[in-house]
Amino acid sequence: MAVDPLRARYDTAGQGHLFTFWPQLSESDRAALAAQLEALNIERVNRVYDKAVAAEQSAGTTEDSIEPLPQGASDKVTPNSEKEAEWRAIGLAAIARGQVGVLLMAGGQGTRLGSSAPKGCYDIGLPSHKSLFQYQAERIARLQQVAQEETGKPVGSVVVPWYIMTSGPTRRETEEFFKTNTYFGLKPENVVFFEQGTLPCLTMDGKVLLETKSRVAVAPDGNGGLYAALRTQLSPTDKHRTVLSDLESRKVLYVHAYCVDNCLVRVADPVFVGYGISKRADCAAKVVPKAYPTEAVGVVALRRGEYNVVEYSEISAAQAEARDPATGELLFRAGNIANHFYTTAFLRGVAAFEDELAFHIARKKIPHVSLPDGAPIKPAKPNGMKLEMFVFDVFPHTTRFAVLEVARAEEFSPLKNAPGTGADDPETSRRDLLAQHRRFLEAAGATVREGVEIELSPLVTYAGEGLASSVRGKTFARSGVVSAVEELDALAA
Repeated sequence: MAVDPLRARYDTAGQGHLFTFWPQLSESDRAALAAQLEALNIERVNRVYDKAVAAEQSAGTTEDSIEPLPQGASDKVTPNSEKEAEWRAIGLAAIARGQVGVLLMAGGQGTRLGSSAPKGCYDIGLPSHKSLFQYQAERIARLQQVAQEETGKPVGSVVVPWYIMTSGPTRRETEEFFKTNTYFGLKPENVVFFEQGTLPCLTMDGKVLLETKSRVAVAPDGNGGLYAALRTQLSPTDKHRTVLSDLESRKVLYVHAYCVDNCLVRVADPVFVGYGISKRADCAAKVVPKAYPTEAVGVVALRRGEYNVVEYSEISAAQAEARDPATGELLFRAGNIANHFYTTAFLRGVAAFEDELAFHIARKKIPHVSLPDGAPIKPAKPNGMKLEMFVFDVFPHTTRFAVLEVARAEEFSPLKNAPGTGADDPETSRRDLLAQHRRFLEAAGATVREGVEIELSPLVTYAGEGLASSVRGKTFARSGVVSAVEELDALAA
């Protein structure tokens, strides 16, 4: 590879410092650095930096540019209501026809949890010690069975393909985890791994940082990198197969996307899928009501008349406290939980407006080498920036957008913090999941004594269905893990 044209290109872009150590490098290191720089669209990196800085500087959003969701833009799930039953039936029918796929955003590591493994491998301390990945895989397996039974499809004919987005640091370990655990009972051909993109790490004034003398420092491009990753080839040996082409070949029309760290997530939720279909939405967001006015969570709202996620810091105290006079509910209450419905047609169309999507600046401590002498530097405070896209940045570009509010206790318990934190940590995730299982049993007509913890495998029930005939009128006095309905008898008084 001729290096002079490459060096000239980087000089023109104001990033020629990346060749500082070229004379000192071995031939193999030169080849590695040149390949990385050749693959990098440095002109785009400069444009992204300029746009992100400009957006940040103009982000002094005034109160009057932000409005709550308009009447009719959102709906609520009311348990056991006619609407819930209608949406569920629509969703199950689509699932049974093979029209529904799932996108999992699972690129993060469990660093805050004291683990370097992918977060989906984490055990939140359940009696079964199942990982987040296993819980979600088993929910898919159960849902396939429910759709099959309720629509009269042949055994094994219903498939919900699962597309798992990893990052560079988590790709290999995630795939190995699934192989070691035989894909948790799912067929390997229906579990597709792909990788989100990266962007270089930059100094505060937009210069690309070198991690070593021969390697540029890079970081994942945020969960909004999902959209570009859907168009990236899945295998070096097959340049034509992408997630989008795979969805098309399977005739998948609707997609559910979510983040790995929510132990209560209803994967491919038929109610949500049916809701999106019935609304003819190209994109929909599932939200939970804010717990209190000042809760530090972004909300789905209008910004300058367009659907968006507005950060809590952008909402004034008066707006945060404002309530609907008729219902008493907070006006800005639609807490964002990164749980979305899309049509595959919309996902294919993102490429047309992707350059308009915002990049967000995250200031971080980024290890790098000193340009004067090549010495490694581990900064004690933020010294640079990572540029990220957010998955909700597409909301303003939707034609038909819808919002479905669900109960937090039933559908949202994120795993964000270290054990013992007391909020959004492994203990609260465990507590919330086991509390839900108690409610499933009680709703089915059982009594569960105080202090008794019964963990119901997702293979037994997806959302509480299928329990009543086995538990109605029974009292449960012993704790345990239930992997099949028949095992419940052993825990009854």
